[in-house]
Amino acid sequence: MKGTKGFTLIELLIVVVIIGIIVTIAIPKYSSIKQKAYVTSMVSDLKILVSVEEAYFSDYVTYTTQTSSLNYIASPGNTITVTAASGSGWSATSSSTTTSKTCGIFVGTATPPAGVSVEGSPTCQ
Repeated sequence: MKGTKGFTLIELLIVVVIIGIIVTIAIPKYSSIKQKAYVTSMVSDLKILVSVEEAYFSDYVTYTTQTSSLNYIASPGNTITVTAASGSGWSATSSSTTTSKTCGIFVGTATPPAGVSVEGSPTCQ
């Protein structure tokens, strides 16, 4: 069988090892990118909530803690909780079933959620 062509066992093992190394590097990167996407989704929901709360304020001259009154639905997997609302401000937090991080935002004189220091700017921790 001198004329047969093909790969030797060593060549095939080397290819399998190289693929294993690439997968070992790629999986943590993929997880990190997914985590960033979930956090970005929560931040986006909070930014939309700012607009919706301001529209509610223009109609009723107060803010509300009831997201159902705002006709607002968060992204799938995200939960938005308006923790405080009055005629002078509001605060809210966002969490997700897909990450352990939480994000928060406040506007006006409302008590900021933990870790949030800049008014109107969503912050995650």
